Amino acid sequence: MGAAAATAVVAESGLNATPILKDKKKKEVEKGLKVRFLGTGAADWKGPDSRGEYRRLSSVLLDDRILIDFTPTDEDMLPAGCKPECIFYTHSHADHYNPEALLKLGVPKAYLGKTWLTKAWKTMSAAAENTGLPVPEIQPLGIGETMVLGDIAITALPANHAIDATEQALIYLIEKGPVRLIYATDTGGIMGVAARISGIDPHVKNGTPITALIMEATMGMGDEGDEDYRLFTHSSVNTVHRTVKMLLRRKRYLPQEGQYVYLTHLARTLHPTQAELDAQLPSPLKAAHDGLEVIFKA
Repeated sequence: MGAAAATAVVAESGLNATPILKDKKKKEVEKGLKVRFLGTGAADWKGPDSRGEYRRLSSVLLDDRILIDFTPTDEDMLPAGCKPECIFYTHSHADHYNPEALLKLGVPKAYLGKTWLTKAWKTMSAAAENTGLPVPEIQPLGIGETMVLGDIAITALPANHAIDATEQALIYLIEKGPVRLIYATDTGGIMGVAARISGIDPHVKNGTPITALIMEATMGMGDEGDEDYRLFTHSSVNTVHRTVKMLLRRKRYLPQEGQYVYLTHLARTLHPTQAELDAQLPSPLKAAHDGLEVIFKA
């Protein structure tokens, strides 16, 4: 799969993958975008289950310096000595946003949707009072707004996810050099406005393809997943698969040859084990697992 010009293979490491030598890994990061999955679970994960499976709540770390979402469950997945410089929040649900965890980690700046700025200030101020730690700088984001952080640019896109009548959840377009990654959780599919802003909407003649995709698949596999009651606010494996097939056909997703589309935010009650997912998921989908590191190139 992928564009004809794609040649290199994505480098993977993590709990269940072949280690990569440190010096080689450093060079790879300089060329691509490193994503470390700190957690890959949905809100119903409360620790290891009866199968021995465990997923922390969904969170990623970009190039060892930028977080997207963070809760106390994810702390032990941070690399030793890691001091993130900022965090981007998708929304205020407790499986993505925990102000005390943020303050204890000492992250100095938080980016989040402007529609819940007041809520964020109040909850972070309460956490500061409880912990005696300072409130980080809070930067509100509007839809389509881009923050440039060194060699990484992050654009806020609207998600199809309900919180309350006023808060708009976000997904993100992450760009580093030629790499264009959409990180999409929580969301029921990819909204038209998000597709238009990111350049993947085939209605627009001169769009800009993405080269990588991480997307939620909360609702599980097969017809049962598609008919789950969460369909207004979450995605299934089939949702992701249909999206990917269309984008490939329309050349709005141009990954490197052999690159996976990674699934995250997997519900404990709606998915089989990691081993079963590895065996059953249709190509090019792959279930991410906690501690997995992927270096995306283009």
